[in-house]
Amino acid sequence: MTSLIPNRRGAFFALAVALSTGAILLAMGRTAICKCGTVKLWWGVVQSSENSQHIADWYSASHLIHGLLFYFFAHLLWRRWKLFGGKPASWALPIAVAFESFWELLENSPLIIDRYRAVTVSYGYEGDSVVNSLSDIGFMALGFWLASKLPVWASVALALFLELFTLYFIRDNLTLNVLMLVWPLEAVRQWQAGA
Repeated sequence: MTSLIPNRRGAFFALAVALSTGAILLAMGRTAICKCGTVKLWWGVVQSSENSQHIADWYSASHLIHGLLFYFFAHLLWRRWKLFGGKPASWALPIAVAFESFWELLENSPLIIDRYRAVTVSYGYEGDSVVNSLSDIGFMALGFWLASKLPVWASVALALFLELFTLYFIRDNLTLNVLMLVWPLEAVRQWQAGA
């Protein structure tokens, strides 16, 4: 199986895309760090003003799963179509970083912030700090790298474990997050709120 981990040029391009995303987020008016004035390695209180403001939180697991999924899709594409002249290692991760960066920009737009507030239990959600967004991109890249090293069954097991783990502890995960943004169900929102 061809490795999709980039060479030096691909890694540089992925980093440039991530840093450009940080600059765009700053230009959009996103705060660089938590308004509390500190940067913490972990923040575990979901319903708080500091959620999505620090380096890692419960939703970091979702971004790691993004990386596992992006690796899977990249592997399918390159195996089938031999894209980019058969040099997938140079471009798979940068393209994944571009997709994740696009999500970070969209997620921090008024459209999605207002959607989160309207249809989920995240009533006070204000979007991510730039540090958190860049960290989310980093967790995606970590998931991508893990998928390149793990057997397929282990990547699937890791994704399932992370989904079930966060579902149990915070009543949310990637699956429910997507469901509630696309097709919100009042019963799910009530359950997530603990009602």
